[in-house]
Amino acid sequence: MTRFSCLLLSSVLGALPATAQVKLTSSQEKIPVVIDGKPFGTFFIGGPGVNRPYLHPMRSASGKVVTRSNPIGQIPGESTDHPHQVGLFFGHGDVNGYNYWATLQATGPRQGRVVLKRLVSVNSAKETGTIDAIFDWLDPAGKPIITEARKMIFYSDPKLRTVDVDIDLTAVEKVSFNDTKEGTFAMRLATVLEEPHSAVIDHPEAAQTVKRTGKMTNAQGAEGEEKVWGKRSEWVDYCGVIEGEKVGVAVMDHPSSTRFPTYWHARSYGLLSANPFGVRDFLNDKTKDGTLVLQAGEHAHFRYRVVIHSGDTASAGIASLYKKFAAMK
Repeated sequence: MTRFSCLLLSSVLGALPATAQVKLTSSQEKIPVVIDGKPFGTFFIGGPGVNRPYLHPMRSASGKVVTRSNPIGQIPGESTDHPHQVGLFFGHGDVNGYNYWATLQATGPRQGRVVLKRLVSVNSAKETGTIDAIFDWLDPAGKPIITEARKMIFYSDPKLRTVDVDIDLTAVEKVSFNDTKEGTFAMRLATVLEEPHSAVIDHPEAAQTVKRTGKMTNAQGAEGEEKVWGKRSEWVDYCGVIEGEKVGVAVMDHPSSTRFPTYWHARSYGLLSANPFGVRDFLNDKTKDGTLVLQAGEHAHFRYRVVIHSGDTASAGIASLYKKFAAMK
């Protein structure tokens, strides 16, 4: 090869885009996400049994799986309660009387479904990968009552796994997000990350053979389910030990979100859920009503960040990370 050919080849190679560090592979049913050459998770958008989109499993930068495998997989000793709580998802238990929360068996007079209408774009890049999609919230008869525009951004980082989720809901007809604790932007964490408890009182079938190591902390410094559940806060972080490594998952609510700061349906059995609607349940006050009514054409907007980190809440600097997120336009 001549010197000129070598220079030409070098010039061409230098002009090519760098290999994407956040790689998303699109299909009709799922979108696998690979960050810095390592699998992160899969965004399920369709196919048999997918009655609501969800991201599962989710991993730390070191590869630790932080979401419960059940019901897709089953780790020995893992809890099996609430089978509809799969990975990271968005839904609510009472919208016009229909259930978009417990959608595993999406049949019956109250069961709604959230289905893909259009995959707008799926983009891989060096620092971020993005998914833009449109979903329809269908009533049991299959009629759309809400249109959801969702954007998800996945970030490349050597120490963190960060996902931004921006959700804009448009009412097709008058819709009422009724007051219930069963909602809304949620994760079901790995059993080992649950807070220690002798039994899940209202769900005694949950297995107790795996050592629970978790502890939840909110932005006000409150710790544990008793002080975090049903309280308003900008963020909640849930930390524990997975295979000898201290790992945590923080969910953050952006100031632009409807009804910021959200209430939290955060439970010792590993549910980490931001719910701005369940006021009556959270305050245990029947005179309160957290219902949100949207007339046809009106919007509700929600913006969240999920950060999977090593270390505990303090050492991971969750408060500082939240300030950066909150300052974003």
